[in-house]
Amino acid sequence: MSTIGIIANPASGKDIRRLVSHATVVDNNEKVNIVKRIILAAQGAGITEVVVMPDTFLIGYKAGEELKGSKELRIPVETLEMRVRGSVEDTILAAKLMEEKGVNCIIALGGDGTSRGVAKSITVTPLISISTGTNNVYPEMVEGTVVGIAAAAISTNVCDMGETCRRDKRIEIYRGGEMIDIALVDCVISRQTYIGSKAIWKPADIQKVIVSRANPASIGFSTIVGVKMPVSEEDDFGASINVNIGDNELVAPIAAGTMKEIRVDEPRVHPLGELFSWTMEYKGIMALDGEREIPFKQGETFQFKITRDGPYRVNIKRTIMSAQKNGFFNR
Repeated sequence: MSTIGIIANPASGKDIRRLVSHATVVDNNEKVNIVKRIILAAQGAGITEVVVMPDTFLIGYKAGEELKGSKELRIPVETLEMRVRGSVEDTILAAKLMEEKGVNCIIALGGDGTSRGVAKSITVTPLISISTGTNNVYPEMVEGTVVGIAAAAISTNVCDMGETCRRDKRIEIYRGGEMIDIALVDCVISRQTYIGSKAIWKPADIQKVIVSRANPASIGFSTIVGVKMPVSEEDDFGASINVNIGDNELVAPIAAGTMKEIRVDEPRVHPLGELFSWTMEYKGIMALDGEREIPFKQGETFQFKITRDGPYRVNIKRTIMSAQKNGFFNR
């Protein structure tokens, strides 16, 4: 039996950055349409079952019911039995339950924060992340039909995971020797003292940025490092940079349509597995993949480590090309 799991975040793309930039809006009705295209493509490519996360907008449920109504659906679409809280905890729990059920591939619709939520639960299940959020360094902008094909190719074992999937990096955050959280892309240490709307967007409040990857062609605070020193997904290191001090005056795309002048010092390279510390000079908040998560006090010390213990990421194009060579499309 070949099964895919779909996690569609109804809250992605609705944070405060929508008000301070000109980011693309993907509403929940369009997310339903994307999920429908994923299901139909996966069904046509050989998937025998789909499992969806329940959510406050019923994205997965509506997609399944509408396809039943149009008589296009030929495979079961199961909604997970779980309590819906309307927070990232739904994503974390759904990913955990899907891996326990043995789904062959998980597809996440959202932004960096949604992908991070999935990554906190899964250990071996391949992941495809579709961008429907605000700052999208980790997810890809890709058509749902193509995603369904790739997920089916992975799930029916027509491809070698060693060739089509890569173990991603992550940033591990420790306090008192215990790992308390992770980030897939960036960890931002900020002077802001409340969680509020979650998203962080004021560069003047930032003291330090730690990244697992950084590219000047991305959007978000990881680009503060990227415009100075790119760090690729393949590099066996990450980096950190101190912000609002130093002699380097840069301009970076910190949000959609938003270029900001920022002063930084020289970036520091952190090889995989290196444990490094930072003692907080003030009370503030640590933002992980764009969302304020960890409050801290002045004088607290945290440790950080960049590892390659992130999720197994599906390379969509490589997967489909490999599937084609193996006769996946022959009938």
